[in-house]
Amino acid sequence: MRSLRRAYDGFVTLMAIVAGAMLLWLMVSIVISVTLRNLGLQPYAWLFTSSEYALLYMTMLGAPWLVREKGHVHIELLTSALPPAGQAAVSRAVAAACVLISAILAWKGAELFWTNVVRSDFDVRAYFTPKWILTIAFPISFTLMAIEFGRFVFGEELMHSGEAGVHE
Repeated sequence: MRSLRRAYDGFVTLMAIVAGAMLLWLMVSIVISVTLRNLGLQPYAWLFTSSEYALLYMTMLGAPWLVREKGHVHIELLTSALPPAGQAAVSRAVAAACVLISAILAWKGAELFWTNVVRSDFDVRAYFTPKWILTIAFPISFTLMAIEFGRFVFGEELMHSGEAGVHE
């Protein structure tokens, strides 16, 4: 079980590293595009397409890691005012709601992915790209986010620290 958990954690971390590399690619592609325009040249069509796809993948691949690291935005105004038992109850309830929402989005993402496969849908821009290449990120990412939020529901660690404003 421990090796399975380490493999899972490694996979989520790898997804975050790929998301970081895509952020770097966005910077490089923008610099190349602006430079080509300033030289009076037409930027390559694949620069725009790859940047748009990178925005989607960067968001989806990095989200599970962000949940694990408590890097998502949340407001602790209420939880910081509660006693420890109330804080734990509210934090676990919020995490449970996040599990439910993530699971629904994973299900709907899987339906969208499957629809794209069955219909042989294409994203038509500079190139014809099968849409399933884009939509496969939804069920994977939201499933992993549901697992990560589930760790806050059933694990020892809480999603909310109750230290709102203490470290700012």
